[in-house]
Amino acid sequence: MTRSMNARAQLSFAWVALTAARMRSVLVIGAAAIGVAAVILLTALGEGARLYIMGEFSQLGSDLLIVLPGKNEKGGGPPGMIFESERDLTLADTAALRRLPHVNAVSPLSVGAIDVSVGARSREATLLGSDNTLQQTRKLRVARGEFLPPLELDTAQAVTVLGPVIASELFGTASPLGEWVRLGDRRFRVIGVLEEQGTSLGQNLNEVAIIPIASAQALFDNPALFRIMIEVDGRGRVEGVKQAATRLLTELHQGEEDFTLITQDAVLATFDAIFDVLTLVVAGIAATSLLVAGIIIMNVMLVAVSQRRSEIGLLMALGAPPGLVLRLFLFEALLLGLLGALAGIAIGRLGVLALASAYPGFPLITPLWAYLAAATTALGAGLLFGWLPARRAARLDPVQALTGR
Repeated sequence: MTRSMNARAQLSFAWVALTAARMRSVLVIGAAAIGVAAVILLTALGEGARLYIMGEFSQLGSDLLIVLPGKNEKGGGPPGMIFESERDLTLADTAALRRLPHVNAVSPLSVGAIDVSVGARSREATLLGSDNTLQQTRKLRVARGEFLPPLELDTAQAVTVLGPVIASELFGTASPLGEWVRLGDRRFRVIGVLEEQGTSLGQNLNEVAIIPIASAQALFDNPALFRIMIEVDGRGRVEGVKQAATRLLTELHQGEEDFTLITQDAVLATFDAIFDVLTLVVAGIAATSLLVAGIIIMNVMLVAVSQRRSEIGLLMALGAPPGLVLRLFLFEALLLGLLGALAGIAIGRLGVLALASAYPGFPLITPLWAYLAAATTALGAGLLFGWLPARRAARLDPVQALTGR
């Protein structure tokens, strides 16, 4: 051992030291690997949730305005949020909004839970009351039959369009078109079945029954609307239509702005910001486990210094300066962190692939920064927590170290 020992030789020495204590090295590498894998998996889940929600809302397009009853004092929020309302949204509001310029379609919406039955078969479903414009504003696709016919807003008709799951459970493989189903205490004729479409705006469209808005209000015995959706004839006109709709509804409501009008872009931006924060939070929680791994590295290295006092003394007796001893132990800690990072990346990637295979409809994507951050943290933890043991080894007295004291 000489003062001129190069970096390659130092790394080789550290590697030999690690392989000489295999069980100890495997445990430390495993602790670091678990931390890195946790960062990758949790970040993938957070990013996947963000992409999933964004994708669900993006399907509706960026030219959609949503009117909710009640005033949100903070300037709007995601659809489905509950507001205290002094005045309900009505069909008169819907009719007035349809007269605004640059509006393609305006869809009233009434929502509730109801029992759907055919003979002895029965189940609970979500009932959507609207009109034929709902197909356009919600981008609905009909697999069989047709959608709701064009009717006046106050005209009820005993017809319904079923979601594919409802149709399958009630009629099996037989065609439901032309058949009668009971919704609550009334009978409706099936005129259409939707395509498989999943969840949109918090509603599973595979498990809905859609009927004319006047029929829904009669079933629920409630003239109030859950919300009104406005499709604008161009994204560039959304803000102008929003201002015009706000003025119109305020006038209709006797000067009170007791409603909330939000844009699709605002909803997407809100969810994007929320999930960005959540992704960072879960990554931070997972990174805490890397600090635990660093503490384990420090404790193991401290024990190693105590167990290898004779070896350290021999190095110094052969001419190794304290700085070289310090670097040797730091290289050992760095190797532990590096191997832990590589193993963690491999485990985390396999975990992401396994989850993606088990849930193909859920996007699981780990951002590049998560891999870099996890690996950097693991290496940093190895160096940071390896410094104290390395410094202790470098400060040992050669004679006392050789005698094991």
